[in-house]
Amino acid sequence: MKNLIWVFILISIGMMIFNAFLVDFDNPLVNESLIAVIGVFSSLCSFLLLLILLLSLKIKRLKKKGN
Repeated sequence: MKNLIWVFILISIGMMIFNAFLVDFDNPLVNESLIAVIGVFSSLCSFLLLLILLLSLKIKRLKKKGN
């Protein structure tokens, strides 16, 4: 499970970088650039959620180890 989460994190980072290259920084909220901005933010959200999942699994493991 942990390895799969790391794969999803790498995919999320890759999508974030890919979409960042598609953003037109002169006019970021127009047409295809808007789609790229939405893609960057959605990749960022998935990255943060996966980090939270990793932390919760670590806390669960430490709690189980402590008992």
